[in-house]
Amino acid sequence: LVIKNLREIRIKKGITQERLAQALKRPQSFVAKVESGERRLDVIEFAYIAGLLGIEPAPLLQKILVKVAPL
Repeated sequence: LVIKNLREIRIKKGITQERLAQALKRPQSFVAKVESGERRLDVIEFAYIAGLLGIEPAPLLQKILVKVAPL
């Protein structure tokens, strides 16, 4: 859910995988692997990418937590 939301935001803002990768100082394949689910993000990477996309990470996480049923 987190990655799907980040990808949707990236696309809505017209930011390419290549441009995001350059800002992260990573290859484009890093972004592609994250978005395809081949690689997971840790919380620090998530917060950094959210910042680069111009969004606050906390509200995005809250939105996702609402969709996840408690145990």
